[in-house]
Amino acid sequence: MRGSEVQGRGGTATRRTRVHVVSDVHGNTVALARAGDGADALVCLGDLVLFLDYADHSRGIFPDLFGEANADRIVELRTARRFEEARAFGRELWAGRDRDAAILGAVRKQYAEMFAAMPTPTYATYGNVDVPALWPEYAGRGTTVLDGERVEIGGRVFGFVGGGLRTPMNTPYEISDEEYAAKVEALGPVDVLCSHIPPEVPELTYDTVARRFERGSRALLDAIRRTRPRYAVFGHVHQPLVRRMRIGATECVNVGHFASTGRPWVLEW
Repeated sequence: MRGSEVQGRGGTATRRTRVHVVSDVHGNTVALARAGDGADALVCLGDLVLFLDYADHSRGIFPDLFGEANADRIVELRTARRFEEARAFGRELWAGRDRDAAILGAVRKQYAEMFAAMPTPTYATYGNVDVPALWPEYAGRGTTVLDGERVEIGGRVFGFVGGGLRTPMNTPYEISDEEYAAKVEALGPVDVLCSHIPPEVPELTYDTVARRFERGSRALLDAIRRTRPRYAVFGHVHQPLVRRMRIGATECVNVGHFASTGRPWVLEW
């Protein structure tokens, strides 16, 4: 990865900084390996794991274990918001199996491939389907993991908040509103606010394909209004009603469902 130089006034070379941002990688290791090409740094906003691809039910940990037909059924139930039935169906499938061992083994395999593909330097935080306890085993020296923490890149301060809020889906890294708000508060003012989930704005939280609102954060929205970062970047909602909008002085950007697009969002200054 590299930066660039442009001619400033008087012929003085001025170095520019270029950062690529991705989210919702969901197993797309090939695209992740080239996501930092031409950039000074890669920012990854989580959801590395692919448990079940809602667009292609043959891909992910679930169909690998139980087959595509059962994946079709679980997607049908969840999309219809029949969560109790989905959980009951899941219990039937898992009966007699060591659920934790099977999932952790599959997640470890995915993490080994994806962390090895991350360019240097990468700054990453967790998504709601990630397993934070495993990250120290796989994050190499070139990857900095941040959650409720700040880092300076090219003279700008980036603040990171990982994970999601609690939902009926009960994904691995969901936390309480209070715990999430404490992480946001710990950041203080930043230039770029990086999170996995969006601020709590209907246009940014509604998924047009799933036809439901995902959970956004009121604490993020309050921080945007109060501290006025230049950008707020996030993922989580794969097909949002609006991909970007301005809240006061802040440009809010859904950096996209990287698993399907394979294209990073570019921030340059």
